[in-house]
Amino acid sequence: MKMLKYPILLVHGMGFRDSKIINYWGRIPKIFTNDGNKVFYGNQDSNGTIEDNAQVLKRQIEEIISETDVEKLNVIAHSKGGMDIRYAICQLGMSKYIASLTTINTPHNGSKSIDKALTLPVPLVKFAGFYSDCWLRLQGDKSPTAYKVFQSFSTEYTRRFNEENPDDPNIYYQSYACVMKNSVSDMVLCITHAIVNSIEGENDGLLTPEGVKHGEFKGIVRSNSVRGISHCDEVDMRRHRFTKRQGDGISDILDMYREILNTLKDKGM
Repeated sequence: MKMLKYPILLVHGMGFRDSKIINYWGRIPKIFTNDGNKVFYGNQDSNGTIEDNAQVLKRQIEEIISETDVEKLNVIAHSKGGMDIRYAICQLGMSKYIASLTTINTPHNGSKSIDKALTLPVPLVKFAGFYSDCWLRLQGDKSPTAYKVFQSFSTEYTRRFNEENPDDPNIYYQSYACVMKNSVSDMVLCITHAIVNSIEGENDGLLTPEGVKHGEFKGIVRSNSVRGISHCDEVDMRRHRFTKRQGDGISDILDMYREILNTLKDKGM
C-alpha cells in the first residue's frame, strides 16, 4: 500500500454543507482513507461568497497544518469550492500549504447560461436565491448570499477572477469535466440541463466542459450507463454505482476518484 505524501482536503460546492450525518462526498472519502490517507473537510458556507469562504478555508488549512504538523495538502474541490480555494491560495497566502489542486466541474471560465439568467429582472433572480439562503442559514451558513454567488459564475466575473488569481507554478493543477447523456438522466437537474444544453451544449446539469477547464485538463469523464454523470453524481450523492455493465466510460464515480488518487501518488504528492 502506497500512501500519498500529503493529506487530502475536500472542499465542497454550493447548495450543501459538510456534515457528519449526511456526508457531501458519499463513499468517496473511503477511497482515500482505505489507503491510510488522512482526509479533512473545508467546512465553509455553502452559499457564501468566494471571499468569505476563502477566509474560512484559510483558517481551516492553518489549523490542519498546525495540529497535524504536515507541510502541505492535496486539495480536491467540487464546483464553486474550486473558486473558493483558488482565492485562498492566491490572495490569502495559502499557496505555501498546497501541493496540488484537483477541481471537478468548477466554473473556472464561467457560464454563458448564467450570463443570460442575470439579464432577468434583478428582483426575480434575488427571489430565486432567497429561499436557498433561508434553508442554508438553518443548516449553519453564517452569511449566505446566493445572488452574489450567482454573479460569480458569469463569464465576465471569471475572466477578471482568472486575471487576478493566476496559478502558482509550485502547485499542480488538474481539472475534470462530467456530462449527462440527456435531460432526464437526473430529474433534479432536468430543467437546468435542458436550458444549458440549448444555450451551450452538453453539460452536467449546470456546467459545460469548456466552462470548467483549468490547469491540466483531464478530459470529459463519461459513464457507461444510460444516465451519464450529473453535477450531483460527481460527489456520489446517490451512494451507489451507475451500472454493473462494462463498456466505454466508468461504471462508478469512485473510478474517477481512484484515478485522481493514482495520479497524485505517481506525482509523489
